[in-house]
Amino acid sequence: MRGLMQDVGLTLQMVTERVGELYGDKTVATKTAEGIRRRSYTEVVERVARLATALRQLGVKPGDRVGTFAWNSDRHLELYLAVPCMGAILHTLNPRLPADQIGYIADHAGDQIMFIDASLAPAWQQVPPVDSIHAVVVMDDVSEHGHDGAAVLPDALDYEALLASGADHFAWPRLDEGDAAAMCYTSGTTGMPKGIVYSHRSSVLHAMASLFVDCLALSERDVLLPIVPQFHVNAWGTPYAALLTGASLAMPGRFMADPPSLATLVAEEGVTVSAAVPTVWFGVLQAIRAGAVDPAKLSSLQRIVCGGSAVPEALLRGFDDLGIRMIQAWGMTETSPLGTVANVKSTLAEDRILPARLSQGIPAPSLRVRVVTDDERVAPWDGSTMGELQINGPWIADAYYDPQAPQGRGGQDRFTEDEAGRRWLKTGDVAVIDADGYVHLRDRTKDLVKSGGEWISTVELENLLVAHDKVREAAVIAVAHPKWGERPLACVVKADDSVTTEELLAHLGEHVARWQVPDDIVFVDEVPKTSVGKFDKKVLRQRYGDYQLPADHLPPA
Repeated sequence: MRGLMQDVGLTLQMVTERVGELYGDKTVATKTAEGIRRRSYTEVVERVARLATALRQLGVKPGDRVGTFAWNSDRHLELYLAVPCMGAILHTLNPRLPADQIGYIADHAGDQIMFIDASLAPAWQQVPPVDSIHAVVVMDDVSEHGHDGAAVLPDALDYEALLASGADHFAWPRLDEGDAAAMCYTSGTTGMPKGIVYSHRSSVLHAMASLFVDCLALSERDVLLPIVPQFHVNAWGTPYAALLTGASLAMPGRFMADPPSLATLVAEEGVTVSAAVPTVWFGVLQAIRAGAVDPAKLSSLQRIVCGGSAVPEALLRGFDDLGIRMIQAWGMTETSPLGTVANVKSTLAEDRILPARLSQGIPAPSLRVRVVTDDERVAPWDGSTMGELQINGPWIADAYYDPQAPQGRGGQDRFTEDEAGRRWLKTGDVAVIDADGYVHLRDRTKDLVKSGGEWISTVELENLLVAHDKVREAAVIAVAHPKWGERPLACVVKADDSVTTEELLAHLGEHVARWQVPDDIVFVDEVPKTSVGKFDKKVLRQRYGDYQLPADHLPPA
């Protein structure tokens, strides 16, 4: 017997309709060079209809890919709604990637129209031609007073002129919840980027889960500042979550890497919750300590969602001291990205609270996680048995996009099936799960150091180094060794010029076994970053691949 309930498809049209009907007086504010531009959600929904009609006039049909090459803004938000709701597929491109990768991604996805922020036009001009793109639209994020955004690129259309050509009403088509809504590509740190295709259903469920109190706890009373770029896993899905619940949005535009601008936006819009990678928050703390940012400007900020890489204890405590709660979350492009959230269970003993907050957290509702060992055993939740983290759930990828594969389903080696028929994504992360269900990442499989047959976690060493008050940043890599196979090498950015190698090695020796202490430390001006702000250890491995370790290094004991 089947349930007798209405069959209503979960599509992003629900988000657009709801925000227009119930929260029209709420706003999206965008930081510009000339101040803050505010639009009500009523105005946004009206502009979305105009955009959809204009896109239809440009020949966009259901299933067509519409690309964006843009920062976080109200205009980008309009594309987030218009494109998928008309049945097309939104494809956000990362402007921080190398030009040849951007060209490869746009060609692989089959993008037909590209929307570009004017400030990114020079970067786009370096991208090799993409045959499938037949129209380019420029969104002027440089001047707000009559400047023609299209003038920065030959033969481009101007966004505002395009909207003016559209009608104020659009007949939204009936969509299936399984239809593709958006595409994102992985950052390509190991080989060429891979495409992930999100469905309407997965996007809506992901947004709903973000509203749960024990997830990101977004509510109508919040003002959300997504610093994580809209081109990075759809800003972690937070724009859709905010619209669904009626929270106002504050968009940083092209100023997402400038702590004083971010602080001003928080103060002027009364931001209560924000989201970004750890490097952004380290920058804010450093600006506060240097006197460049008045911490009083952050007084409205209640909590921060932080992900993309492990949150060091020093960062967590730094914001605790400001009265701002940092919540660590873990995910990937393949997981939409919300996978686990490190909220604290009420049943945890006092001595378990900090470890729980520093973990990657427990799986979001409807998701399952497991750790699989090298010999293909499912590991117990004992906090010590390591293996590859795998994840299953309704907003987890089931394949990579490959236009040459049957039904576009490629990359099947990254997925596996259990005896119950459940599909699992192999994340490539090495983890343990403790008895309370908290996931603790130990490393990426490619970043672990295997020394004398024993595994060494680079993440643990990095967190301990950053906890030292004379260290600003630290990354640990494996260096080849003739006897032990590999040994760890630490790359450190000083916060105090007086710090020495001996001082830091002694500090590590107080916390880890002798054989886990790196053989040497090299001091660098900056740890290389990927396009989404993570440490780029690939660059460090290339730079120090032939590094000669000291002859008197401490061997594994």
